[in-house]
Amino acid sequence: MSYKTILVHLDAGNRVAERVVIAKRLADTFDAHLTGLFAISAPRIPSYALAEAGPVVIEAEARYRAEAARAAEAAFRSATAQSTRSSECRTTTRDALAAVQRSARYADLVVAGQPEPEGSGGVASDFAEEIVLSAGRPVLFIPYAGQFPEVGRRVLVAWNAGREAARAVSDALPLLARAGIVNVVAFDPRKGGADHGDIPGADIALLLARHGVKVTVAQQQSEEVDVGNQILSRAADMQSDLIVMGAYGHSRLRELVLGGVTRTLLDTMTVPVLMSH
Repeated sequence: MSYKTILVHLDAGNRVAERVVIAKRLADTFDAHLTGLFAISAPRIPSYALAEAGPVVIEAEARYRAEAARAAEAAFRSATAQSTRSSECRTTTRDALAAVQRSARYADLVVAGQPEPEGSGGVASDFAEEIVLSAGRPVLFIPYAGQFPEVGRRVLVAWNAGREAARAVSDALPLLARAGIVNVVAFDPRKGGADHGDIPGADIALLLARHGVKVTVAQQQSEEVDVGNQILSRAADMQSDLIVMGAYGHSRLRELVLGGVTRTLLDTMTVPVLMSH
């Protein structure tokens, strides 16, 4: 298994260039086609504003979208200019969620940004959680702060023996097989109710070892610290440059409900995180 088509979402944020550089490195590593897709969300304009100054507001929004698209495309072209591998950059006026959902169906991996403060990326506040739950593909989120010259050399797999975590490990295999070390950690394994077997983490570590992955396994328990923050702390201690985990969430009465660990990592990630649902 390998990644042969990688989709990177381009938005109006300040981190587009960093995101594209990481996506391009991955495309080079896996000899993959790289697609850049610029898509932002339509602004929620109050009806009174449209009534009072509709044409002006609409023109300003169109100008903002066009300028952001030019900047994002320039960042993509700059990153891929010297590459001999195939790449393309697309721009769409469709809403970001719908556009990325559709394009993700035809990719092996989606690279997207961690939600930026105050919606500065030009997408809806729930874009990240919606896309990871609905894309049907693994999503690699790049934090909105920090530099990441390497992604996937030292990997932390947050294992809870759940369906989503199993999917994430399978989706991450191309990266895990190339990693220098993969640390599988079962966090609070006796609290979640999942069947970990006799030694939490051992069975998934054995599966990975059969794929040639250099893997260690450990358990971590804490009565005082929630699992999300345990993961972030462990990643820092291990100098991990990638976290792999399942994303738990569902819709309830038209409201998106995320698991606490998923929410914590989306809000406060410090290194790239690959999530699958």
